[in-house]
Parts: sequence; C-alpha cells; structure tokens
Amino acid sequence: MLIRFNIKNFLSFSEREDGKSEEFSMIAGKVRNKKEHIYSDDKIKLLKFAAVYGANASGKSNLVKALEFMKQVVLFGLPEGYTDKYCKVVGENKEKESYFELELMLENKYYAYGFEIILNKGKIISEWLIELTSDNREKVIFTRDIVNGMYEFGGQINAKGLLEKLDVYAEDIQEDSSVLLLSVMNQNKKTLYQQFAQAAIFQKVYMWMQNSLDINYPDRPISDYSYLAETENVEEICRIIAAFGTGITDFQMVEVPVEKVIGYLPKRIQEDLLAGIEKKVTDMKNDEADDLGIIMRSNRDFFILRVDKEENVVCKTIKFSHGKKNILFDLSEESDGTVRVLDLLEVLLSGDGKTYVIDELDRCLHPSLTYKFVDTFLELAEQKNIQLIVTTHESRLMDFDLLRRDEIWFVNKRNSGESDIYSLEEYNARFDQKIDKAYLEGRYGGVPVFSTVFPIREG
Repeated sequence: MLIRFNIKNFLSFSEREDGKSEEFSMIAGKVRNKKEHIYSDDKIKLLKFAAVYGANASGKSNLVKALEFMKQVVLFGLPEGYTDKYCKVVGENKEKESYFELELMLENKYYAYGFEIILNKGKIISEWLIELTSDNREKVIFTRDIVNGMYEFGGQINAKGLLEKLDVYAEDIQEDSSVLLLSVMNQNKKTLYQQFAQAAIFQKVYMWMQNSLDINYPDRPISDYSYLAETENVEEICRIIAAFGTGITDFQMVEVPVEKVIGYLPKRIQEDLLAGIEKKVTDMKNDEADDLGIIMRSNRDFFILRVDKEENVVCKTIKFSHGKKNILFDLSEESDGTVRVLDLLEVLLSGDGKTYVIDELDRCLHPSLTYKFVDTFLELAEQKNIQLIVTTHESRLMDFDLLRRDEIWFVNKRNSGESDIYSLEEYNARFDQKIDKAYLEGRYGGVPVFSTVFPIREG
C-alpha cells in the first residue's frame, strides 16, 4: 500500500518555502470517526481513499503525472520529452535536481524508494532504497551517489555470494547516469531471486510499481474488462452494474469475425499485431499453455483474440442487454456515462494489494453517481487492503457523512505559478460545518479566481 509520495521540481511543483519537497500522504490523521476507512496494525494507520481538489490548472493532474513519471522511469527508462518537465516558473530550477520518493508498505514492512535527477540534462544523481523500522530507524538496502561515484549495500544483504553479484551490477552502471539500479535488478534476474531470498526486495518494489500502482487518465480506458471476460459470477456483476442506473440487465461474450475486428485497425498496426501473434504462437508451442489471449480495448470497442497451438483464432466481444428483451448492444452503443461506470467497476471488483489513481473521477458521471461510487468503494474496502486516490471537482464528496477530514486534499496554485498540496486535516474544520460550501467560497484554496472577462470601459 502507498504510504507517502514526495515530489520536488516537477511540472508545477517546485518546493515548499522551507526547501523541502511537496508531500502527499495516505497516513491517517487524528480523526476518530470512520475507523473502518483505514488499514491499521500496531505500527501504522493508512487511508484507503483520498480525494484531491483544486481549480483547473492548479496542479491536480500534475500530481498524477509525477507518480506516472516515476513509474515510467523505473519500468521503461526516461520517457520522451523529459528534459523540460522541471518546474519552469522558477528559472534556476532548470539546473536543479528533481526529487521523487515513494514510501510503501509491502508484506507488513515499510520501505522508501526514490531518486534525484537533473531533468534538463537527463542525469540521475542519486538513488536509494531504505527499510523504515517501527522505532524510526532507517536500514539501508542500497544507496547510490552517482556524482561522487559511490554506492553502498546494507548489512542485511549478507548471503554468501550475493554481495559480490550486487557489486558487479552496481559497478557496471555506476558511471551511467541514465540508468536506475532498481531497473537493472529486474532485467533477466530470475535465477538471482531464486538463489538469494534476501534480494527479493528489489523485485517486490519493482513489481508493486508495475502491477499494483494503477494510474488512469480521463482520455484513456481504465479497464480491460477482464472482470467481465473471465468471471463466473455473472449475476453478481449484473447486480452491481444495475445498481448504478445503467439500465444493463445482462451481458454476454459473443463471437465476431476476426477479419472484421482486424479490419478496424490501421494497416501498420494490423501487420504488427499479426507478427506478434505469430511469434507468441511459436513460443507457446514450446510451453505448457493451452492458448494465447490478447485483449484489444479502445474507448468504444473491446475484443478478445484467442489463438490455440493449432493456430485456430477465435475473436469475441462483450454485448449488453437492457430490460427484459433479449436485444444485445455493442459497447460502442452505450452512453459515455455507462462506459465510465463499466470501467470503474474494475476498481470495486479488484482484490487486495492494488493502489488505483484516477484523474478526474467524475468525468461523464452524474454527481449522485460519483457519490454512490465512492460510498460503494469505501464499503467494499472495509474487507480488503486496497487504495483509491482520485482528483475531482465534485464538491458533494466533501461530506463528513461520507469522508473523513484527512481523506480530503487540496492543490492550490500560488501567484508565482507553483502548486502547493495540503490536507483538510491542516484546518480546524468542525464536523457540523458545510465543507463543500466553504470550499466553493475559497476558504481552503484550490478554487478558481476569476477576473472580469469583458472589462467595462469608462466613458
């Protein structure tokens, strides 16, 4: 689970007035009500939900982009266009380092992983992975100081032969300021983790970022609909879908001609897809897998291609029924709001361990539907360790009957253009106060300030 995320000198986030990084935290505050909203053990209390508010262009989406940037650098290396991602509103930031750090809970232990990078030059200058103990001590797993050509591995990595291997990996990249050690430690290292259990933390942190941190934007589909394609509990899913007022009463997997599906795609993508299928089928013949499944999802279409070892290809899509008549509708015929609900259902049906981040949760949703979705998530989250972090403009969620004070965050843009992020917990908001009204009046910041659009000229 996510504990904290710290960011400095990225997009609209520069630094706090004391020079420290901006911080977003899922650590529960002093609120005493709604204890069912938190994960709690004898060491830490973590929120399972957070809503981030702010005016347009305040920096809400930049918080999401910062998380995604960190994930991309770890998984794939520096993404295209990274050199101008520093906070440009402060001129000297061009030559300053940018700071990214995640604190995570993995298997009831706590870790901090981060790196510093001068974005304008594409130079990573430091990297670290630390275990955080309950008595506020830090146990170094590894640190890299690339500027001074130094690295260190912690004492717990003491298995015979392991430290020698890690030294080799670190020395190979010590002068390469474009590569993260965490990334290198997850490239063709399967036998290493089989041989040395002490090294598994490198893999666990990487896999959390790859598989558990699920980041979503309003212009991208959230779900691949695997929960529909693979479920055996159709009635339960239909009940949940119907509860959100979509009118859908049933759904079916329906076979469609492969030629029709592939014909939708541009020729170059067709060629790449067919070449990829051919290669995977060849690999599959040497494996124990019975077939190959490929999910194709766009904003308005969904298809599953399955290929067996004899190279037989079957393509299916999902169609939906409305009312008692057995008339089926394509996904492309459903409303934007219905498609949004179908996407969001994956969050509700997800198992333990996921941290979802959704930019503009309320896009295409009626305000009451947004409220109901969050209410349903919080009810289901009582039984599992899952987190949902959203950005939103929907002020109806600012209801102490729904949320705790520490679950509400604001991003506000200073006059200089820099963004600040802070929690409602920092304000002394009484429980009988109309928080949504106070927010819209600007009491907590994070709302637009309008100037006159058409100035009245004096005669």
